[in-house]
Amino acid sequence: MFRTYQHRKPDALFEPAEVGAIRLANRIVMALLTRNRAGSGLVPSPFAAEYYSQRASAGLIIAEATQISAQAQGYSGTPGCYTDAQVAGWRTVTDAVHAKGGKIVVQLWHTGRVSHTSFQKDGQAPVAPSAIRANTKTFVAGQGFVDCSMPRALELAELPVIVEDFRYASTRALEAGFDGVELHGAHGYLLDAFLRDGTNHRTDAYGGSIERRARLLLEVTEACANAIGADRLGVRISPVSTAGDSHDSDPQPLFEYVVDRLSPLGLAYVHVVEGETGGARDSLPFDYAALRDCFEGVWMVNNGYDRQMAIDAVASGCVDLVSFGRLFLANPDLVERFRKGAALNHLMEPATFYGGGAHGYTDYPTLDQLEERREPAPSLVA
Repeated sequence: MFRTYQHRKPDALFEPAEVGAIRLANRIVMALLTRNRAGSGLVPSPFAAEYYSQRASAGLIIAEATQISAQAQGYSGTPGCYTDAQVAGWRTVTDAVHAKGGKIVVQLWHTGRVSHTSFQKDGQAPVAPSAIRANTKTFVAGQGFVDCSMPRALELAELPVIVEDFRYASTRALEAGFDGVELHGAHGYLLDAFLRDGTNHRTDAYGGSIERRARLLLEVTEACANAIGADRLGVRISPVSTAGDSHDSDPQPLFEYVVDRLSPLGLAYVHVVEGETGGARDSLPFDYAALRDCFEGVWMVNNGYDRQMAIDAVASGCVDLVSFGRLFLANPDLVERFRKGAALNHLMEPATFYGGGAHGYTDYPTLDQLEERREPAPSLVA
């Protein structure tokens, strides 16, 4: 189908938006950023409330990818949302963001085969749709980035447990004060691995045809929508990204089917990574306009957008929200900088991205802080 989209005003990026049950002050979204700072019990870091509240001027914050269960962990220091302690830890974060007038959802994931035996009970193998090792790395405290472990294929009887873990974590997320939930259906993690024929070689009801490979993602989405309300639920997909060693022989019909099936559920939004994660936006041929035509609701895009691209995309009417990852890492006041056309902080220390304390986490300066220090305001660079 081909839909006509009504153009918006040139400054629509900075205007409010209704996203399901969530009203946003603007259309600039902070994408999830894995920072590996969770403490004992995978409770969010004591610094997390300050980190997220510093960025509360975003129309919406998507909190870092968060485990639905102990089995779901794939990296050191990533938080969970399934125990009382984790929920209490997240509550300090959501309260801090709401006190600043912000809105925040949490991204829930199961890392699947992108994991390591050191995270699994009794050193067991990680789980996956099929026993195919991920040709990528994971982060293990004290060791740095290491090869992922060989996974085992999930038994058919285990899949309802996965669905229930997602459903339960989504209810705990609302208890923690989140405004909603985003399901991680991208980047080679469990739900995405089931979608793709490169990682799903099953011959049962969850493998083979597109319809069967999409079954787990759709079951999880429906279960969570029934639990917390579809209008507080989003789904992230990455049609051509090879992150997490993800690949499919024909992603266009696969993802058009997925999005077409998601559309009637009445979700808050679909969040699409365009191109290669953190890389080229045209890494593989893909018709994103055709994908957009499959969905009736709010459409969020990500990957490689700068200020002008975001302004133009939202003004076109075919994009509703634009999410930014690393730009928010170094620019807690990214919305204000975009509004004023001010320069961005580009000096980041990669050594502080994953793990650590406040340095490289909560100490990036805002425009106001630079003015207080009487530092010169640089010209626009992004």
